[in-house]
Amino acid sequence: MRHEARGNDRVSGPNGEPDNTFPALDGVRHRYLRLPGLRMHVAEAGHGEPVVLLHGFPQNWWEWRGVLPGLAAHYRVICPDLRGAGWTDAPPTGYTREQLLADVVALLDALELDRVCLIAHDWGALLGYELCLRAPHRVRKYVSLGVPHPFVRFDPRLLLTIARHGWFEPVIAAPFLGPRLLGRGRQRLTYHLLRGFTTNRNTCSENDIELFAAQLREPARADAASALYRCFIMREAARIMSGAYRNRRLGTPTRVLIGAEDPIVRPEFLGGFEKHTDDFGVEVVEGVSHFLVDERPEVVLARALAFFAPPGRGHEAATGT
Repeated sequence: MRHEARGNDRVSGPNGEPDNTFPALDGVRHRYLRLPGLRMHVAEAGHGEPVVLLHGFPQNWWEWRGVLPGLAAHYRVICPDLRGAGWTDAPPTGYTREQLLADVVALLDALELDRVCLIAHDWGALLGYELCLRAPHRVRKYVSLGVPHPFVRFDPRLLLTIARHGWFEPVIAAPFLGPRLLGRGRQRLTYHLLRGFTTNRNTCSENDIELFAAQLREPARADAASALYRCFIMREAARIMSGAYRNRRLGTPTRVLIGAEDPIVRPEFLGGFEKHTDDFGVEVVEGVSHFLVDERPEVVLARALAFFAPPGRGHEAATGT
């Protein structure tokens, strides 16, 4: 059953004056969708076959600024702010796997999108795998960025890597402490996440970093971030490592991009998918850490255009790959 997007509000049009509520990007249209229990902000550009982009943490739709124009030259690109992020509502509850997946399905239904191509990063990519596994008819092809696939085999070295470099996860997940560190004072934890997982601390401009960090100064969004880690990200990581997906099969053609310098998602831990997938490939991008979209948007764009193109037809992709 489709969920009706009740009372949708278009806040800027392709020929209208830009709305200063949002950072400006040529050709981008903004609207709010009233989904069941959630008002979701969506940025859109282009026309044609739909491509949905799911951002990671601590970012929002603006993460895709480097790839959105290139994709929009060929596709209708849809960039939602997920629950608690960006300009979407940040209710106190709903950060479970089931509800976050329901939000994405409701988005597709509201926009009357039967089938889409999907690109997702970080926790958005974990959600992307869940969508492909639970509703494979909704995703034609999937590009996952910066996270392990759900069929990763348990390896004790992975626990050591997480303990060394992922110490911030239980800190963020802690009630009271996590929101306080993310949103108050000098926000050292937030800035560490945005700058410390790139190969170049100047990858993002100060304006871009401020745009992401400022969102977490809103108490409701800092609380939402903590709940997201507590109720979804850490639980999903535990499910993957405990083998919860060992009897599942991924039928969606999928490509994975991982940064060679990512301190947590190491290439040596990414085997184990062979018996669970029909069409799956992993590429390690040299000289890049976790924030692939920010560090090498031209690589992400080129790989997506080549992968999504119909057989026998290619797209003129970005150069410098």
